[in-house]
Amino acid sequence: MESLRVYGGHYAELGRRFAAWLGLHSTDATAVLEISAAEERGTPLSPARLSERISLSTGATTALLNRLEAAGHITRTREHSDRRVVTLRGGPHIQERADEFFGPLAGRLDAAMSPYPSQLLERFEQFMTDLNTAMDAHLAGQGPAAPHAPGVPEDGRR
Repeated sequence: MESLRVYGGHYAELGRRFAAWLGLHSTDATAVLEISAAEERGTPLSPARLSERISLSTGATTALLNRLEAAGHITRTREHSDRRVVTLRGGPHIQERADEFFGPLAGRLDAAMSPYPSQLLERFEQFMTDLNTAMDAHLAGQGPAAPHAPGVPEDGRR
């Protein structure tokens, strides 16, 4: 678990550096990465789903999307038969920029994984899926994050 925590720290640091490299706030870069990753998976995000993924209010997400769209980093389209449904897509240059930034890392990761047999990597992928499922279930059971002052009961009464 310690190694996964360290990996998570590295992942967060890469996100911060990518944001700085693009000249964006880290939340904006996180949104761009979420939009691009969902698009690559074939399950593009709606603004509401993005709002959930990056833990922003709908108003803050709208402001973020306005900034990203104005900069050409994303587009909002109406592809669904219900024209009220908005789909988020990466802008024409964003995948190119992401490939430029993350390409050297992808090469290093490929080299790091190359000595391992595919069966082991498949087992590891299943292990990570199981861990993520457990984390998702835990987070869903907690509900939205809310600060809790020490010494104050959960219901806020004293």
